[in-house]
Amino acid sequence: MKFLTKIKGEFHQNHPLAIYTSWQIGGPAEYFYHPTDLLDLAAFLKNCKLEPVVLLGAGTNVLIRDGGIKGVVIYLRGSLNALSELDDFTIRAEAGVSCSRLVQQCVHLSFIDAAFLAGIPGTIGGALAMNAGAFGDTIWNHVITVETINRKGEIKNRAASEFTPGYRKVVGLAQDEWFVAGHLQFASGNEAEAQKRVREIIQKRQETQPINQASCGSVFRNPPNDYAARLIENCGLKGMQVGGAKISEKHANFIINEGDAKATDVEKLMQVIIDMVQQRYNITLQPEVLVLGEAIKN
Repeated sequence: MKFLTKIKGEFHQNHPLAIYTSWQIGGPAEYFYHPTDLLDLAAFLKNCKLEPVVLLGAGTNVLIRDGGIKGVVIYLRGSLNALSELDDFTIRAEAGVSCSRLVQQCVHLSFIDAAFLAGIPGTIGGALAMNAGAFGDTIWNHVITVETINRKGEIKNRAASEFTPGYRKVVGLAQDEWFVAGHLQFASGNEAEAQKRVREIIQKRQETQPINQASCGSVFRNPPNDYAARLIENCGLKGMQVGGAKISEKHANFIINEGDAKATDVEKLMQVIIDMVQQRYNITLQPEVLVLGEAIKN
């Protein structure tokens, strides 16, 4: 592979992926690359002809199937890690920056309305792609500009107005184009007040979510004017288990890996939830988690 001489990061074949996901589930990547920085990522995309390409951040909102992912997985956490203040109200965060790190920096800068991101267990790249949000706010309410990269390794600055954010989705990316940074604007205030807001949100999460157990966060999107967790709980499904996958007793829209769960266990449990909610409420729950890769063929 001649392109290896033109890159600086770590390249592996048949590389395990479960350790890169919050669910700790999934088969291997056929090829795996961890770039050193944004320019190295651009060099890799320009010179590597392996297909398809999948970008992975913190792996907090994905289910990787047991057969793994064909092609090349590019892991961004810990590489696209630059975080800097652009002016008194704006901060630039690359795709590999964790939401928790961004919030910490925003508190330091007295940005009082960034607290909603506290406790969201992902990176900025995933947050931009999924329009991550909580407690009545979403990240795209604060986006001024994004930086994207395409399959040719070309980096572009694009205005927020070029995209249409929705509930856990954003429309406007071209095929084989990914977010690599966001320029985010927040209201400036008092550092102590910003820290107080963060503490309150973290406490709410600790009280209502199984944050210390292996999960992907919310599995299903909330249907209009309702909550997936309420529907699942009212179906009596809390605590139900398939293999090593279990519906949380604390929050019905969380599926926990009890230690030995397979992706097939999770998918079977998801289907039970979908079927039961459909049968009782005539509502078809839509997954929020992104399912990647291939199932193991029997």
